[in-house]
Amino acid sequence: MDEILGVNTLSINKVMVIGSGQMGSGIAQVLAQAGYSVILNDIKQEFVDGAVAKISKQLDRSVEKGRLAAADAEATVARIVTSVDYADAKDVDLVIEAATERRDIKLNIFKQLDEITPAHAILASNTSSLSITEIAAATNRPNQVVGLHFFNPVPVMKLIEINIGLTTDEATVAAMREVGESLNKTLVEVKDAPGFVVNRILIPMINEAIIVLNEGISTAAEIDEAMKAGANHPMGPLALADLIGLDTVLAIMNVLYEGYSDSKYRPAQLLKKKVEAGHLGRKTGQGFFEY
Repeated sequence: MDEILGVNTLSINKVMVIGSGQMGSGIAQVLAQAGYSVILNDIKQEFVDGAVAKISKQLDRSVEKGRLAAADAEATVARIVTSVDYADAKDVDLVIEAATERRDIKLNIFKQLDEITPAHAILASNTSSLSITEIAAATNRPNQVVGLHFFNPVPVMKLIEINIGLTTDEATVAAMREVGESLNKTLVEVKDAPGFVVNRILIPMINEAIIVLNEGISTAAEIDEAMKAGANHPMGPLALADLIGLDTVLAIMNVLYEGYSDSKYRPAQLLKKKVEAGHLGRKTGQGFFEY
């Protein structure tokens, strides 16, 4: 244990990342680049193998551009081992869950991890909107459960929201500050509330852009151009929705709507229809734009 500001904090060395999709693979990459031993877990071996191959390609591109030494790229990949069994978390110091944004799935994962991981291990969720307090209550270590909300793409985006549940203790928060700082990220501490900070502000803005589109006030391209040129946004809200995934945008809007019981968070009808049609954005090739 290390002593920081009078609080005993856990030294984190070995981390399991659950979920090898875009977020999970990005989290695994930045952890491995920072020197952590990483176990990348998913439900199928082909998923984790594909994620490691993707990480390797991204690192190779950085080497080609002169941003990273070839030896560092090789060392990063060597620090990542793959897993399809939660039992591999038996000796980790930290788990970061980056599974699909469904309450039932996340609660089940945390219940299992609570039984497998050592008593000192911290259990963190990359959830973008769900209650950390509720997730913590599914375990026998609610003081060691915290939110670590990374942003996409993880190797590029600087922010981590440290989401603090009602039962999260200061030693856990301090340990997560250490991890975040070691990744050279900007850290913002947030009290547990639906949507936290960024998504509570950002996702309703995207939802409003969808309503504007549905009302025929302007085209998708013009809405995005207006926000880029008029509000200095690097990407328009509809293109951003496609990047995030319209199913994820809808899931977060539903969490906000249910969590606050406020009509201003009601999901746009066009958003619901897009999801029903399977037009989820970049990952399906069609959303508000075609890819």
